[in-house]
Amino acid sequence: MFDFSGKVVAVTGASSGLGKQMAEGYAQQGANLVLLARRVERLEASAKEFSEKYGVEVLPVACDVTDEASIDAAVAAADEKFGHIEVLVNSAGGEKGTGTKLVDFDRGDWDFTMNLDLTSIFTMCKKVGGYMVKNIEAGKQGYGRIINIASIYGLVGNTAIPTIAYHASKGAVVNFTRGAAAELAPQGVTVNAICPGYFYTELTTETLDTEYFQNFAKSTVPMQRYGQSGELNAAAIFLGSEEASYVTGQMIAVDGGYTAV
Repeated sequence: MFDFSGKVVAVTGASSGLGKQMAEGYAQQGANLVLLARRVERLEASAKEFSEKYGVEVLPVACDVTDEASIDAAVAAADEKFGHIEVLVNSAGGEKGTGTKLVDFDRGDWDFTMNLDLTSIFTMCKKVGGYMVKNIEAGKQGYGRIINIASIYGLVGNTAIPTIAYHASKGAVVNFTRGAAAELAPQGVTVNAICPGYFYTELTTETLDTEYFQNFAKSTVPMQRYGQSGELNAAAIFLGSEEASYVTGQMIAVDGGYTAV
C-alpha cells in the first residue's frame, strides 16, 4: 500500500516548513514531485536533494498562488514535464495581524490573510482540480486527490493569542473542502483537509519558542509537546493514496490531541 511510483504530487508552499516536509514524505514513497513556491532557489536545492536521495523526478516551479496567471503557468509546466498530476497539496499560506485583537484588527491584514489562505486554495483547486478531471476523462490518469492544509484554528477558537483572520480563513478552508469534495466526487477526485496543530515553521518559531506559549501548549495539548518534523507526512500520504478512494470531505487533525479536549 501507499506506493506512489509513477504518480505525480504537486505541493504548494514547498520551499520550507510543512510543505517541504510533506514533499519529502511523498518522495520517500516514490512519487515524482512538482514543487511550487515563490522562492525558486530553495525549490531547486530541494529538487536536487530529493532526486539524489530517492531517485525520483522533481520539477521546481516558481509560483505565486495569489496570482492566477502564475498558477496557469505552473500547471502548464507540470503538464509539459509529466502529463498528469495525481495529488495536489495546498500548503502555501501565511497571515498578518497575529496578536491584534478583533476590535483593532486592520482591514488590510484581513484581506492579505484571506487572499493567501483561502482564495489561493480556491484558485489552485479550480485550476489543478479541473486539470485532474480532464485527464481522468481522457484516460491520462486514474484518479485525483486534493489535500488542503487548514489548521486546528479552523476547527476551534483559542485563548492563547488573537488571530481572527487566520481563524476565519482556515474555517472557510474546512467547509470549502466539504463543498469541493461533494462537487468533484463523481468525477474521480477526492478533496480532504489536514488540520495541523502546533508545528515549528518559519512563521511560528518565534511564537512557539516563548515561555508563555510553551506553558500554554503543555497545559492544552494532551501530548504536552509540539509536532515534530515529518509527523504530518503520514496523514498526507494516506489522503493522497490510491487506496484512500472512499475518503472525501474529511478533516484530519494532527494536533497531539488538542481538539479532543
